[in-house]
Amino acid sequence: MKPFSLKDWPDEDLHDPFPVFARYLAAGPVHFADGTCYVFGHDAAVEVLTGASFGRRSPSGGGSPVSVPSALRTLVENWLVFLDPPRHTELRSVLNKEFSPSVVTNLRPRITEIARDLLTGLPRTFDLVERFSAPLPILVISELLGVPREDSEWLRDRAVDLQEASSVRAAANPDAHAVADRAARELRDYFLALMRTLRFEPGDDLVSLMVSAQTRGEPLSSDEIVGTCVHLMTAGHETTTNVLSKSVLALASRPEALAELRRGVTPTAVEELVRFDPPVQAVGRWAHQDAVVAGVEIPAGTRVMVMLGAANRDPARFAAPDSLDLSRAGGRNTGFGLGIHYCLGAALARAELEIGLGLLLAALGDYTVDSVKFPHDIVFHGPHSVVVTRSG
Repeated sequence: MKPFSLKDWPDEDLHDPFPVFARYLAAGPVHFADGTCYVFGHDAAVEVLTGASFGRRSPSGGGSPVSVPSALRTLVENWLVFLDPPRHTELRSVLNKEFSPSVVTNLRPRITEIARDLLTGLPRTFDLVERFSAPLPILVISELLGVPREDSEWLRDRAVDLQEASSVRAAANPDAHAVADRAARELRDYFLALMRTLRFEPGDDLVSLMVSAQTRGEPLSSDEIVGTCVHLMTAGHETTTNVLSKSVLALASRPEALAELRRGVTPTAVEELVRFDPPVQAVGRWAHQDAVVAGVEIPAGTRVMVMLGAANRDPARFAAPDSLDLSRAGGRNTGFGLGIHYCLGAALARAELEIGLGLLLAALGDYTVDSVKFPHDIVFHGPHSVVVTRSG
């Protein structure tokens, strides 16, 4: 078996990476390749994601996804997901107060309204990603942040450009960091201007709440507020877009599951769809000290990639893991992460999926998938085009 890599995946494996994951998992839960430790097993993934021996920054103080000083580096290094304690703990505590469950509950009527608006007047054949899967989460997050709706398309374009800096995409595009850095500068300037406006004209949106917290003396810098806004824009829209699109793909060949969801999209069904094909297939950590995971020694300073998709299909944790079982219960999956870096926006994503998928399936009726295109990225995993033809 050749050494595992996140790069240069053929198209057929990008569309369905799980047979590849299964082969490596069958050979062992942990593999080393080119100095990186890849974790495939569920229990091993939980140990890395929740263990104190592993963090987001390298022990030497690096670990930023960007290798040169830039607006992009400043922006991304203030994302909650790239921070370690104690700063992570402090910032997460502030954000948890402002990103409360009631915020998501209050958004549910608007999520419904936005989804219905997007589904009005659907043509018989259309690109699902362009028409619904991508705009729904970006419009919802815009609502959450207090961003004017007319700016949402511009923000999505910048968020997509920002993702070009991911290591897998940057390896295939020599201009990726320049594109991402330009987007970072534009997003920074946009949210700093929005903060200035909302400082004097606050609303009940998340940016107003964070600016108010800063004014009250909470330890929240302007760079951190900007970083949080951009992180929610990028991670929040791409993950939900991917799950919505991949759910429609999975259900196209599973009529019984499709019929079951048409009777109602339950929270249990949402969890299973995320487990079955998560929106992010891998997340990175660094070993901060020598550790042993699944009987394998991992020296301090080792880069560790946790393969979330493989962990979610581990037969040692999930019965019949390659089956989509919408009533599956009791299986903690890794689709939104685990531990201190558990996705801040997971509750919002679940609400969007529950509401959005239910309305989408009703609008699609009996449908066929005409074409699918995936970007060459196994980490942020989801199609950038899904052309469907609906009945009626």
